[in-house]
Amino acid sequence: MNKIGFGFLRLPLLDPKNDQTTDYEELNRMVDAFLASGQNYFDTAWTYMDGESENAIRKAVVERYPRESFRLADKLPGYLAKSEEDSERYFQESLARTGAGYFDVYLVHGVDSESYERSKKLRHFDFVRQLKAEGRVREIGFSFHDNADVLRQILEEQPGMDCVQLQINYLDWDSDSVQSRKCLEVAEEFGKKVIVMEPVKGGMLANLPEKAEAALRAANPSCSPAHWALRFVQQIPSVDVCLSGMSTLSQVQANLCDFAPLSEKETLALKKAAAIVRELTAIPCTGCSYCVSGCPQRVWIPKYFKLYNEYRVKPDDKWKVQPEYKKMTEGRGSAADCIGCGACESVCPQHLPIIEHLKQVSEALD
Repeated sequence: MNKIGFGFLRLPLLDPKNDQTTDYEELNRMVDAFLASGQNYFDTAWTYMDGESENAIRKAVVERYPRESFRLADKLPGYLAKSEEDSERYFQESLARTGAGYFDVYLVHGVDSESYERSKKLRHFDFVRQLKAEGRVREIGFSFHDNADVLRQILEEQPGMDCVQLQINYLDWDSDSVQSRKCLEVAEEFGKKVIVMEPVKGGMLANLPEKAEAALRAANPSCSPAHWALRFVQQIPSVDVCLSGMSTLSQVQANLCDFAPLSEKETLALKKAAAIVRELTAIPCTGCSYCVSGCPQRVWIPKYFKLYNEYRVKPDDKWKVQPEYKKMTEGRGSAADCIGCGACESVCPQHLPIIEHLKQVSEALD
């Protein structure tokens, strides 16, 4: 069993501080291995890596393989649109960047209760239905970041959606905010294909606290933390594609194996590990980086949050964390440079109080 899809969100970089420096030699090897295995689903978006993701799809996939040999999903950045006409403009720009000619799947991007009202006003769902009717895309839907009640409202009000992209992982399964399980059940009730994003929660579930990893090793010493997370999602029957943001060839190769369903013993171990992770994680950031491009102070928010989480787990290692933090801030704004404009919070899929969290990071590390 393997439902893996290649998410073009976290690509290999020649300069880790610059999203425009894709390492195409490594990326081409990754794409070749992925397609050679029989997998063929790629996912990108207008905003990923400040547009570099769509360009990378063109160079690494579209220009190197026949169009019918792969499936490509892209997204309408409705939260950036100011008029109905913007929808066509963004669609055409995505087609130009990717060179794809058409999209197999086209989603309204990042829908929650607030952005949904904007999308209704600017007729984004009408637009994607029109694209499908005209044959310019093959399947339509939306990526979603809110609770199950909001998802139900959208599916009731917007007929014709083929699929919904949901954040599903074992940490968010019974979360009061993300509601992975409840949202999945709503999508199943409406008979929608489910595309999973953040199965490893931005890498968080691949790098577990020592205590949580020990709980999993006790149940299955041969399974890596990342594979535990992917097995949990892949065993769900209604999941059509499980997206993974991969940045090395070794990650691609590791994700191309067969994923056996979890046993009862393993399921209990996973619940124990999840409880430990929740207890020790100060800031549940997935590292999507949506918040970075619009920051006027160029604060590297997800990187600082990741480092702060490591510090909170092991406060005695502050002597190692602070030099790394100082190096990260070279040429960029520090946590203390946040001016509280709110641009980051307006696009955060996790709805995190980023400004307050940056104050915590600054108090600890600046």
